[in-house]
Amino acid sequence: MTQAPLGPQQRLVICGTDTDVGKTVVSALVVQGLNATYWKPVQCGLENGEGDRERVQRWLELPEARVLPEAYRFQAPVSPHWAAELEPGGSPPIASEELALPAVEGPLVVETAGGLLVPLRLDWLQIEQLQRWNLPVLLVARSGLGTLNHTLLSIEALRRRDLPLLGILLNGEPHPNNAATLEAISGIPVLGCLPRLAQLDATTLQGQWQALDLVHKLKGVRRRP
Repeated sequence: MTQAPLGPQQRLVICGTDTDVGKTVVSALVVQGLNATYWKPVQCGLENGEGDRERVQRWLELPEARVLPEAYRFQAPVSPHWAAELEPGGSPPIASEELALPAVEGPLVVETAGGLLVPLRLDWLQIEQLQRWNLPVLLVARSGLGTLNHTLLSIEALRRRDLPLLGILLNGEPHPNNAATLEAISGIPVLGCLPRLAQLDATTLQGQWQALDLVHKLKGVRRRP
């Protein structure tokens, strides 16, 4: 597997090596940078009635048309297959046909739920849905201890299914060696490390987008010196 440049349609999937690694913040970052539409098809876990769609909309002050409603929205903060079972009144199992990519004008950023092998159903893993979408993947990983194992396993899972990978974006405090180690072992570029942000809003995220030079890195274009 090599780095896959972002195509002219600018449609991509934000995946994580685990839960709580910063996928939603990175999704908001990319939505802001590409002026994209945001879609998280499966939401598990609501905090005071708020999910990731509402957070992205609030951080970026986006109109309703730029944050698409979920195909499935569950109360419990557990894996999708179990969240459907725990839903008050019950919920039918997640149907892959309900996860068809929406028709939107302009760039589209899709955020997944949890890690790559999270079950949407007992017989349907999230990575299998990624194969149906066949969009380039931006892999989000924590920057610190434990990221080598989780990230390399995630890359291996993507490689086995021949899914295009744009690169890795680390999230958290900078680590002196993890980025270099990941690149050396996997051959996949680490596009940068997004620090923990005390304030989340459009201005802050736009500044990080520019500082990381992601518009060029995602397209596989190196800025000339």
